[in-house]
Amino acid sequence: MPRMPARVFAALLSSDEGSMTSADLGDQLRISPAAVSGAVRYLAQTHMVSREREPGSRRERYRVRGDQWYEALTNREAVLKRWEGALREGVTSLGADTPAGRRMAETLAFFEFVEREVVDMMERWRLYREKTFGPE
Repeated sequence: MPRMPARVFAALLSSDEGSMTSADLGDQLRISPAAVSGAVRYLAQTHMVSREREPGSRRERYRVRGDQWYEALTNREAVLKRWEGALREGVTSLGADTPAGRRMAETLAFFEFVEREVVDMMERWRLYREKTFGPE
């Protein structure tokens, strides 16, 4: 994770409320509004934080939840699927019997393996989390 998003994420994660406004983040971290905006945009795109409107206000709050890691990993599945599709096309166009095609096929097998493992691991985490912290 780039430095500025990491700082913003750490500030949110370590705050008692788990949420802060842009101004709060800027004050705490002593960074510009533009730096906060860029960091939050990165974190939102990677599903590490969510944006919320303060009731009755135009101000946004940025929130980190307890299950942000679960959500971030779950949303990576679409990225893995895109990689798998591209790798399949590569194997087909290069030929599975060529050195480059074999390398692509091995990379494809790795991504397929990781995807299966992540799905199983996330289910185990869901059960463990519920047992440890109770139902949501």
